[in-house]
Amino acid sequence: MSRKIVNKSNKADLQIIANTRKLTKEYYLSDYDDIKNRQRILSELLGKIGENVVIDTPFHCNYGKNIFIGNNVIININCTFIDDSEIIIGNNVLIASNVQIYTASHIPEPNERIINDWREKGVNWFSTYSEPIVIKDGVWIGGGAIILPNVTIGKNSVIGAGSLVNRSIPDNCVAVGNPCRPIRFFNQ
Repeated sequence: MSRKIVNKSNKADLQIIANTRKLTKEYYLSDYDDIKNRQRILSELLGKIGENVVIDTPFHCNYGKNIFIGNNVIININCTFIDDSEIIIGNNVLIASNVQIYTASHIPEPNERIINDWREKGVNWFSTYSEPIVIKDGVWIGGGAIILPNVTIGKNSVIGAGSLVNRSIPDNCVAVGNPCRPIRFFNQ
């Protein structure tokens, strides 16, 4: 997975973000029983959406088009996906309430993070980078978990509620904590 430097000051990105805010607001205000309209909004918002996908509201994202969702996925209320890079979600995935998925971050070193001549360059005053996140088939992410850039969560794994996932998690395990670490493996 490669690191991508992102600067949201260009007009194309700002327009995409503005359109995403419009679509997420429309989705939030849509009638929950109007499945056809809600599906239309999600199809316009997301990069890919499989069959039997439920995304509860409120739902927040930056671009939408960088989110790719498989079949049989539930994303519960109040989830935030900062999709400056790709978020790939497999099949049969459960994502509980208040989960935050961040593909974007900032460079720790201040001389690289802060751009002193930002006005002359016509960019934001800070640097942002992004790296993709992959959530494989059969994963369950517990409520309030936070997933950071450049993480893959392995097939069938469970992420405990409130965990901070800052490194990849292997297949077939229960992982918990801050930082999140496997505590038990399944026989598969």
